[in-house]
Amino acid sequence: MAFHEMIAPQEAADRLAIRELIDSYAQCADRRDTPGQTALFTADTRFIVFMDPTASEPTQELHGRESLAPVFDNLNTYTATTHFNGQSIISLDGDRAAGESYCLAHHLSVDEHGKRSMMLASIRYLDEFVKQQGQWLFAERQLMVDWTETRPSKP
Repeated sequence: MAFHEMIAPQEAADRLAIRELIDSYAQCADRRDTPGQTALFTADTRFIVFMDPTASEPTQELHGRESLAPVFDNLNTYTATTHFNGQSIISLDGDRAAGESYCLAHHLSVDEHGKRSMMLASIRYLDEFVKQQGQWLFAERQLMVDWTETRPSKP
């Protein structure tokens, strides 16, 4: 655990901006704001998904901001989602940073008979950030699904 006796104002501002980036990603996902969500990434971004975090090869790997929209649009298959962001660790290095953050993602589905189910996913994001023109963006985001659970959901 890092202990900071004194944080320089610029470091504090950068840390806050990165946390707001992480939270904006979740908010855009839940609001189905695909253009807003893709704008959080660099033009040459990498987005890597591991449905099994112990696997050596990713389930999916995307390159470039324009490749992200279909993945983010896939959330439309759910009636609603709520992403709760938890702890995050950020390491700053000038205009670059690395981090790990946790998220519990709730995915509500309702089938053609009105039966509701909730899929809960425990996700860790391993991120590389870059500051471009004064704005922090995702340069690379690895989505690691640690576990999932699907259960009936009451109205």
